[in-house]
Formats: sequence, C-alpha cells, structure tokens
Amino acid sequence: MKILRPEEVKEFPKLRELSPEELREAYALAKAAFTAEDLYRCTEEEEGIPMEDFLKELEEIQEKVEQGNQ
Repeated sequence: MKILRPEEVKEFPKLRELSPEELREAYALAKAAFTAEDLYRCTEEEEGIPMEDFLKELEEIQEKVEQGNQ
C-alpha cells in the first residue's frame, strides 16, 4: 500500500473496505509521511475575509432565498 499526496493523485481510486491490517498499515504510512512542513501548514493562519463581509454576504443570500419563496 502506498499513501499518495494530493498532487500525486491522477484519478480517485475506487472505495473499498480495508481489513484491520490494511488500516494499520495505512495509518502507519500516513503518520510516517506527515512532515514538519505539513504540521506548519496546519498551524499557520490563513488570510481570510472580514467577518462583517461574510455576514453581509450571508444576509444577501438569505434575502434572495426569502424573496424566491414568496
């Protein structure tokens, strides 16, 4: 079994049930592949949009939905 990074995946594999042994192997491989760079990406703060802008956009969407229901 090989753990692929998202940039290495060319097509999504078919889903299947994994045996307990396969799950242990997958977890071990994923843990071993997790680097300090991965940890850093998980902890760095991403630039976002101001909450006021987000709420305004939600309110606009809600108004459109309410107008469509009338």
